[in-house]
Amino acid sequence: MKPIRKVFDNELPFSLLLDYKETKSPQRELPDHQHHWYEFVYVYRGKGTFFIDQTFYEMRQGDVIVVPGNTVHRGFPDKEEPVTSSAVFFSPDLIHNHAFSEAYAYLKLFDAAKKNKQYKYSLPPEHAQIVESDIGAIHVEWEQRRPDGGQAMALLLHLALLHLNRYCLPQAAEPGAPNALVPDWFREALAYINDHLDRPLELGALAKRAAVSPAHFSRVFKQRLGMNATDYISTKRIFAAKDGLLQSNDKIEHIAMACGFESMPHFYRTFKKYTDMTPAAYRKGNRPH
Repeated sequence: MKPIRKVFDNELPFSLLLDYKETKSPQRELPDHQHHWYEFVYVYRGKGTFFIDQTFYEMRQGDVIVVPGNTVHRGFPDKEEPVTSSAVFFSPDLIHNHAFSEAYAYLKLFDAAKKNKQYKYSLPPEHAQIVESDIGAIHVEWEQRRPDGGQAMALLLHLALLHLNRYCLPQAAEPGAPNALVPDWFREALAYINDHLDRPLELGALAKRAAVSPAHFSRVFKQRLGMNATDYISTKRIFAAKDGLLQSNDKIEHIAMACGFESMPHFYRTFKKYTDMTPAAYRKGNRPH
């Protein structure tokens, strides 16, 4: 089954999209998000659960969730009190790392999140108000569609990222709470898959390692993630391959094998299925020029 991806409509001459103050219900939420753009989510009210990478987080008012590109994630709104949130999607190509001739890492929070496996941050009211204002200003520019609106939105995005760095990075050094929203065996299975993408990952062997039946393993996987184990593993492997293509000069064959693909035809078919392009075209089109 072809995975569901976020579709970006680039009507404006830059790569940014805002879902503003949307109330998510379980029926409206996409089964899973798979895209190479960066994303951050701000929660205004309501509650729910957010899965990203290997971790489930509870969502509450004032929470910020940062999503680096090529990271599997999915939101689970509460049925009684669904989350109202804004989500800002943007291409990393839009971000300029120089301010007044001095280098500034606007994506530092995203890099720290991926490195430390910590994706959720909670803001006190005074900081939450500033981030809400940043997102609101982007929304106003989006609605007004002025001739220079694209430039204004890009500048406002940089300001929002600076504020997220300022208010969230201090929390990145704090130890994260244990992931108590899922069974231990399921959490350990996610970690094992993440650390062994280069090895065979068959359902029967994974279930045996978790000491549950294959049927129960599959059922819990589908309930928790909205996708089956096979699709999840394929997605993780493709995202690892995409990172390898952009961050190294290794041959495509070496990257494919390191990500667990046993044959090149299988790798090319799977990569094309998930990205609609060949590995070589993806590397050429997405590397900084």
